Amino acid sequence: MYTKQKATVSIIIPYYNSMEFIGDCLNSVLSQTYMNLEIIIINDGSDAENTGYIETLQDDKRIVYLKNESKQGVAYSRNKGLSSATGEFVFFLDSEDILAEEAIEILLAHIEEAPAIAGRTKRLLRPTDLEVPQPLEVIVTPKPSQKIFHSGSILNVLIRSSFIKEHMVRFYEGTEGATDISGIIPFLLYVKSLPYLNIRTYFQRVRNDPISNPSLVQRSIQERTRDFIKVYMEMNQQYGTSQPVKEYLDGLLLRFYRRQVINIFKDQKHLDEFFNLLSSAMKILNPASIASQPSHIKREVNQLRAGNKNKFIKGYRFHVEARDFKNAIKGFTRLKRYIYNKFFLRFPMKDNYIIFESFLGKNYSDSPRNIYEYIIENNLDYKCIWVFNDKHRQIPGNAKIVKRFSLAYYYYFAVSKYWINNMRQPLHLVKREGNVFLETWHGTPLKKLVFDMKDVYSANPRYKRDFYMQSRAWDYLLSPNRYSSEIFRSAFKFDNEMLEFGYPRNDILYSPQKEEIVARVKKNIGIPDNKKVVLYAPTWRDDDFYEPGKYKFQLQLDLHKMKETLGDDYVVALRMHYFIADDINVEGLDGFAFNLSKYDDIAELYLISDILITDYSSVFFDYANLKRPILFFTYDLDKYRDQLRGFYLDFENEGPGPLLRTSDAVIDAIANIDEINEQYSDRYAAFYERFCSWHDGKSTEKVVKRVLLGEDPSFQKQSENYGG
Repeated sequence: MYTKQKATVSIIIPYYNSMEFIGDCLNSVLSQTYMNLEIIIINDGSDAENTGYIETLQDDKRIVYLKNESKQGVAYSRNKGLSSATGEFVFFLDSEDILAEEAIEILLAHIEEAPAIAGRTKRLLRPTDLEVPQPLEVIVTPKPSQKIFHSGSILNVLIRSSFIKEHMVRFYEGTEGATDISGIIPFLLYVKSLPYLNIRTYFQRVRNDPISNPSLVQRSIQERTRDFIKVYMEMNQQYGTSQPVKEYLDGLLLRFYRRQVINIFKDQKHLDEFFNLLSSAMKILNPASIASQPSHIKREVNQLRAGNKNKFIKGYRFHVEARDFKNAIKGFTRLKRYIYNKFFLRFPMKDNYIIFESFLGKNYSDSPRNIYEYIIENNLDYKCIWVFNDKHRQIPGNAKIVKRFSLAYYYYFAVSKYWINNMRQPLHLVKREGNVFLETWHGTPLKKLVFDMKDVYSANPRYKRDFYMQSRAWDYLLSPNRYSSEIFRSAFKFDNEMLEFGYPRNDILYSPQKEEIVARVKKNIGIPDNKKVVLYAPTWRDDDFYEPGKYKFQLQLDLHKMKETLGDDYVVALRMHYFIADDINVEGLDGFAFNLSKYDDIAELYLISDILITDYSSVFFDYANLKRPILFFTYDLDKYRDQLRGFYLDFENEGPGPLLRTSDAVIDAIANIDEINEQYSDRYAAFYERFCSWHDGKSTEKVVKRVLLGEDPSFQKQSENYGG
């Protein structure tokens, strides 16, 4: 396609402990349509486990592997790469990012005589972002250097080595971040414009785990501010007499300030330090550069330039208040949050108020329900508030019912001492000093969770960051078994008290009144007494969604064939995950298929069912308490296990039932359920001992005594006696 196959392109890739990404990065380089590459990989003192894979690639003669004995930073590593580069062109690539397959070929074909050329960059939030169609025609547009490097990044720019050598392009090594600026300055000094392509050549990954292994731009605002100001000051000292450089640096400073000022001064502990830092930078800012800024920014910058801290802080606080109020009046939802933050959080906390929520307000169910009913049955002196999506819900007792996200909802969250929830709370809820948050959670994990997941395929690419922030508020976390305790510590990064009492929601499975409950529930639903019940309870798929928070589900189980084959003896109860409860159609299956996805308490459905069919849902861990048959309909096992989530458990060899790939196999297993029972009896017994043996029907009592009554219940933690 293109002609410059003789030119060598040196691709410089520093990396530090980024093995979860660099495989994708290097694959994108090694599979480039342009083959004449020199791939310079600089290991910046990574841990031992982060080096082995790279060293296996050295059979490819294009790879040059360099290693720093200790971490020196990206600037040092890039400079080291530049010293080793022999190609006619240089391209910088971050180790978590990905090149489009024809990136180098297209950039090289269109550089003509320019010293450099830039392509379009796309943020990579999830794998499907790689599949966005490209424009049909390559268009090259001249673009001013200041606009090419507007973001302060030198990535996705193919540069002539002759330009680098002539103008001694190097990166400033005095900071960890903001070092690209120093490599950009020669372009501002010597090049008015550069060719820019309309084609996406570079995918810049947004790391999904900014907690465990953040990228440079995901570090704390304090670290980023220190680095940026230091680079700004240093570059001003060296190049500030150049008008293009001065305009560029001042523009970066003002954009950084406007985007980050709220965050910079949010932490009062650092107020003096960052006032002084910003003041020193603003003093060398060209006053003319603020002419087009809003009036409040002009005032703040001038107060920083004058070193007047008291006036600045007063103006800054007014700025924050004005911003918050302006946002609040844009809609009733924002106004309620504003009232919550500015007023309700100042109200006195009520020590005997408990607010309950289960499955995002969709159900009166799960462990929060059991805890609430224990309180009312034992006449404990608490004012209970329940959150529902429907404020007209009827539940036992005299609890106050509030609609989720109503003004009353925010009031009761602000004043209630105790929060009891089985899900993550909204990020904008503020846990006050004195609040006690009991997180009951909602299952034993089979599939990988949060920080044990490599990639995030769900609709929210900020899943890990958000989860971390939310789980910092949890004082207590319930665990149903030792296996779960270990996973929760790792996956949630949870360091507070783990209540190893089993799940209160499973107490009903050990109730002496089980038969009466079954009769009542079947009658209420309309299931004939002479029919056995198959409960189908699958989970959701991370990658199948309409938009964040709204997931799809395509029912793969052939219910019509099940009815034809098994309908004389069985009915099917459908219990979809709460994310997909609205997506099931049972038209034409009257009297056989019952859509019970919105039925409050799934434990009651366990009791009425004779067989459970699930896939990767945690329901089978709870259902196993009943010692009844479990079938796994795993039509997409390979994808779910190997791509979407991955499992903690050796599912194929340890699951308490067969893994079935087709509807026909499921139907056949139900028809021969006695044989399945006998075949899996030993595995089931081992599974029960490992995952269910903590449950004894008294989990609720133990939780209430520990969290609400402050007692140390008269039993040891289960994990001290559990050998699994």
